[in-house]
Amino acid sequence: MGKKKQQGKKAPPGEDNDDFEAALREAQADVPSVQEESPAPAPVEEPATEGKEEDTDAAAAFLVSMGQQTTKSGADNKKKKHKKKGHNKGGENEVEEEIPVSSKQSAKGKLIAERLAKQKAEEERLRQQREEEERRIREEEERLEKEAKEAEEKRQEKLRRRAEKKAEAKRAGTYETKKQREQRLAAERRRAALQGMIPGTKKSETSTPKSAQEKRSPPAEIKAEPPKQEEAPPQPPSEEKNDEIIPPLPAPAQEEEDDALDDWEDAADDWESSEQTLKIAQLADLAHQGEDEEDLADAELQAEKERLRLAGLALKEREEKKRLAEEERARLAAVAEEEKDRVNHEVETKIMAARAQRLEREKKNEEARSLDRLRAPICCIMGHVDTGKTKLLDKIRQTNVQDGEAGGITQQIGATYFDKATLVEKIKPVREFLESHEKKPSAIDSILFSQDSNLSDADSLRLPALMIIDTPGHEAFSNLRSRGSSLCDMAIVVVDLMHGLEPQTLESISMLKRKRTPFVVALNKIDRCYDWKPIEGASIRSSLATQAEHTRQEFQQRFEQCSVELNEQGLNVSLYWENTDPKTYVSIVPTSAITGEGVPDLLRTVLSLTQQRLAEKLMWCATLQCTVLEVKVVEGLGATLDVILVNGTLFEGDTLVVCTQEGALVTQARALLTPPPSRETRVKTELIKHERIEAAVGLKITGPNLDKVVPGTSVFVCGPDDSLDDLKEEVMRDVSALVSSLATEDHGVSVQASTLGALEALLEFLRNPGKDRDGKERAPIPVFSASVGPIYKKDVIRASVMGKKGHEEYACILGFDVPVDRDARAHAEEVGVQIFTADIIYHLENHFTRHLDDIMERKRNEARDIAVFPVLVRISPKHVFNAKDPIVVGVTVDDGILKVGTPLCIPHNGFLDVGVVQSIECNHKEVDRVKKGQECAIKIVNQANPTLTYGRQFDATHTLYSKLSRGTF
Repeated sequence: MGKKKQQGKKAPPGEDNDDFEAALREAQADVPSVQEESPAPAPVEEPATEGKEEDTDAAAAFLVSMGQQTTKSGADNKKKKHKKKGHNKGGENEVEEEIPVSSKQSAKGKLIAERLAKQKAEEERLRQQREEEERRIREEEERLEKEAKEAEEKRQEKLRRRAEKKAEAKRAGTYETKKQREQRLAAERRRAALQGMIPGTKKSETSTPKSAQEKRSPPAEIKAEPPKQEEAPPQPPSEEKNDEIIPPLPAPAQEEEDDALDDWEDAADDWESSEQTLKIAQLADLAHQGEDEEDLADAELQAEKERLRLAGLALKEREEKKRLAEEERARLAAVAEEEKDRVNHEVETKIMAARAQRLEREKKNEEARSLDRLRAPICCIMGHVDTGKTKLLDKIRQTNVQDGEAGGITQQIGATYFDKATLVEKIKPVREFLESHEKKPSAIDSILFSQDSNLSDADSLRLPALMIIDTPGHEAFSNLRSRGSSLCDMAIVVVDLMHGLEPQTLESISMLKRKRTPFVVALNKIDRCYDWKPIEGASIRSSLATQAEHTRQEFQQRFEQCSVELNEQGLNVSLYWENTDPKTYVSIVPTSAITGEGVPDLLRTVLSLTQQRLAEKLMWCATLQCTVLEVKVVEGLGATLDVILVNGTLFEGDTLVVCTQEGALVTQARALLTPPPSRETRVKTELIKHERIEAAVGLKITGPNLDKVVPGTSVFVCGPDDSLDDLKEEVMRDVSALVSSLATEDHGVSVQASTLGALEALLEFLRNPGKDRDGKERAPIPVFSASVGPIYKKDVIRASVMGKKGHEEYACILGFDVPVDRDARAHAEEVGVQIFTADIIYHLENHFTRHLDDIMERKRNEARDIAVFPVLVRISPKHVFNAKDPIVVGVTVDDGILKVGTPLCIPHNGFLDVGVVQSIECNHKEVDRVKKGQECAIKIVNQANPTLTYGRQFDATHTLYSKLSRGTF
């Protein structure tokens, strides 16, 4: 009972508030948060409702509002509560104590639900109120915006009307400025004032109009009629009018009538004066209105001036900012330039330091050289085409490179390396000849042979090997000859005994003399002397000793003839075994590349002279000296370099600095490859790979990006102490001529070659004028693009550009010693690009010339009916052989050229078409053309008008003209 009483009592206010806040927090934790746009007003608190049933119903309502399902009513809960209370008292204490707690929470839940409902209603009311206020503000803003827009439109319309009115006034010549208007109104006011001063008008100007009561009543018999001048505009009174207005002195009998008339006239004058004053006021109002408009225009003008002033200030401010920014940029640029100069100075200082260090190292390497260690001399074999240079080398190598070349013509530089054992074996026949004769050996023979010494050739020969470079003899390959002569220590000039000195032989001698390179002359083809008896591989002296007397005499005669030609070039020559002063006289060695006779003598002479005269130059040096001979594209290896290693040592993986068409290139030596001994670098053999290789030797270097390396330039190796910038500057010297020789033009043919040196020679050949296959002079052939390697589809696409530009004759590719890809050939047929390939450089010129002839012939045939030469023909009346189609008459060419196919007409007869000249016969021979002054017989055919007859439509009095059209021009 105590608990019930406690429940029935009202809780203290502090305790209720605490319980309410706890229940509110509990409800807020269960109820999802309500999104509010603005803070809602605080809920209105109400006193708690007493009674258990109301609390139970409120709790149920709260649970329903919370979304929970209540299955039992408040009465059931009450019944259950009593049932539990009457049960076991000792075992259900916890249940009994839970009942009041749940009842208390239900009552407060009802209060919370009510407050939440009121809060939601208040929020909905505030939201509607806020939306209504926003709608009202939006409508007001729209109204104001509309009114402002209408006002602006009215103002613009007013300005437009005023502008139209002003323009109309200007057109009519009545436009007045504000100042002019003021002057006019002032003049009117002065004129009105002057009118008031005139007698008779003063009263009407100054007096006010009298009312009807103030006026004296006129007599009954007199009817006052208003004057008719009221409707007319006011005119300034003249003297005549004044005279009419001022009446003469009346007679005494009519005094009263005159007084009445005066009164009515004064009233009329007062009325006119008042009307004039009103109109002046209206004009003044209009003037004021115009002044207002002028003031408005002036205000707008002032506003525009103010806007322009502000814009000017803003522009000046922007310009000032721009100036300051420019000054800042200039300052920063100056600082950057100073920094750049400082960095460049530091870089230049480093480069100079590295260069000085490199030069010092090279100087030490030069000082460390010794005669005890010699490198292999490099010998260049030069001469005119078909003198037997390559055949001579084949005989030395026991190979057949010459038969493997196209047409037997060398078109690349080839390097051959002969080791010491091979050389000793090759010069053995000369030693045998010297040992078999008791004569004292010559000056050259004594270098390697001495009768007092028992040294063999292997002991007396201190050179480790011999490197021979074979250069082309064609005129087109002067660049390769120049490159080869620059590399060599000793040269062999091959001269044909039967033909003597030829153009390229003279060019080679000139190069050697200019570069001060020692050389010997190989007088080749001695086996062509009459009745020559060959001895395979013998010494030339022993072979000459076995020949007949007339054969020796023929040889002596041809030798003297060649000697004279060499003397004409400023050379002292002598047979090598008769040469007593090798420093002054050039040694001549007779040889035969077919039988091998004289080849041992040639090798021995070269070895003796290089060992004796060039020993200091041939001392091995650690400083790298390497020159690029050729750039070749090898299948499986890509672009490779054929180089001559003159001095120093190369290692696999070295960092190389080479010269390209686009500048210095830093690359890496991936592999160092050499052919077997006594094999040329041009011959496809199995290459030998080396990890390191010493000079002098010819080798092939593989690496990335080598396709644009310029032949004839040096190769540098960047060591740990070297500067790349220093080596780049060093490698790019004196290459402008080589790079300019590979420059192309805007239109021309496309050129492909196997090597860059061959490409250089081909470009030189095409660009220089020469003779075609008929012996006629040909014009230079322009080159549009040039590259190295096989012909691929991309090359065909590049060549097809010429056809699209309208240069059909240049839509072709000249391939020199290169293969053609299958896809490239198929695409060339689709786009109409001609591909010409040849292994001999001169055949390419023939192919292209024939291609040009075909195109020109086709164009001539296409334009035969269009291209008409102007001509005047006079008919000879005594030589009319057939008057009807075909017309055959004798004519005389008065002017121009008459050709077969020329259409003839008569302009003086309405441009009558006579027909086309089908054939021309001159002196009983058919010809294609007849020039001015010649007589001939022509046959004219007119398919359009076969009934045309000589003597009917035309006769000998009509001169025939060639019919020209616009297409002809």
